[in-house]
Amino acid sequence: MKQKMKKNSYGVVGKIYCSLIYAFLFLPIVVIVVNSFNATTSKPYLSWKGFTFDWYLKLFENEELLQSFQNTMIIAVCTTIMATIVGTLAAVGMYKYKFRGKSTIDALLYIPVVIPEIVLGISLLTLFAKISIPRGMFSLILAHTTFSIPYVIFNIRARLSRYDNSIEEASMDLGANRLKTFFNITLPVLAPGIAGGALLAFTLSIDDVIVSYFTNGQTMTLPLKVMESIKSGVSPDVNALSVLILIGTALLVVLTQSGILKGKKNM
Repeated sequence: MKQKMKKNSYGVVGKIYCSLIYAFLFLPIVVIVVNSFNATTSKPYLSWKGFTFDWYLKLFENEELLQSFQNTMIIAVCTTIMATIVGTLAAVGMYKYKFRGKSTIDALLYIPVVIPEIVLGISLLTLFAKISIPRGMFSLILAHTTFSIPYVIFNIRARLSRYDNSIEEASMDLGANRLKTFFNITLPVLAPGIAGGALLAFTLSIDDVIVSYFTNGQTMTLPLKVMESIKSGVSPDVNALSVLILIGTALLVVLTQSGILKGKKNM
């Protein structure tokens, strides 16, 4: 009986603990969703004045906000493409070949990850000023690509740790050259790691504030626009855009997971 009571008490504590964790994670999202329907028009837009869809309509009239979102998506997509290409080639090259300074390069990859973002932002700003790169969309893409590449490499490395080189040897024994083997054998095997690295690069880019603040020039991104509006209170149309982004992300996850499940069933 005592053992059963102990198990039941542990179960109750565990449920309470999990409930607190989920509340801590999702309560801010719930607040954003609820506030996007808030009918208040007075700053700082925190008091509840009723339910309305007006902010979703006003969202499409806010050209500055929509432009900042467009800039963010362009930068994120370009960053993802560049970081994925460079990161994939670097990860495969460092895995396959031995050369002088490899350990040094390997260690340097951790610098953009471990140093404070403000240090990275100031460093990139100084570099761009020294080599006369104008601050704007191009400088933002370069900056985001810089701190995204290591994450792509680390994801692909994890995949390479279980990579079987014999499949490449078998491919070349059957007459395929190195280029054909890379595209037909290596890339498909590394695809999950490449996809994970690309998604991580996209997430880091779309969410960045500090590095973007130092390298943006006159190009406004969504995180910078939100940070700018904090002084006077984040208006509910920003919350409305956040809800639409959340819905789009959720749909993407559902579609991806359903595709994976279908693939498993077919197997």
